[in-house]
Amino acid sequence: MTNALTRLLEIAPAPGQPRHKDWVEVERTLAVELPDDYKELIGVYGGSNWDDYLYVLEPDCPNRHYDLLKWAKYQFEDLVDLWRVEKKPAELDTEGSVVIPWATTDNGECLYWLVLPGLEPNEWTVMVNEVSDRWEHYPVSCSEFLASVLTGELQSNILSSLFPLATHEFRRLGAV
Repeated sequence: MTNALTRLLEIAPAPGQPRHKDWVEVERTLAVELPDDYKELIGVYGGSNWDDYLYVLEPDCPNRHYDLLKWAKYQFEDLVDLWRVEKKPAELDTEGSVVIPWATTDNGECLYWLVLPGLEPNEWTVMVNEVSDRWEHYPVSCSEFLASVLTGELQSNILSSLFPLATHEFRRLGAV
């Protein structure tokens, strides 16, 4: 278990039964291996809502609105269209660089993994986008980002100033 996941468990205890995923099938569908800390995060919390604002996407999420596989497909298509008219963030200047969504917010911001050629999934870092050409880059894993933003150690200029809440709220996403 990663230090970040241990910190998250202190913020919000595990919600019950772990969620099991066929990661081989998920990664085959995405055509990319995913970071171990994300797999642990989903195993413990599943698709989830944090402080009534940030949604962690889950492959085949019971709430179809937060399905990682659908988000990855549509975000890729949307960003290709966007970058025809807007400049890509500098972090994506390297040939073969891509971003893959792993979380979103009530306001429409999206949190991505920055996938650079030659980097293993456990070395991916986090990018935050404001549904515009504003991007932030954080050299941490997704679970480190989540734990650090919830504890106030890390602050984003893009995410809502009302996030995180003083008293944390957590809920696992279920079918709607």
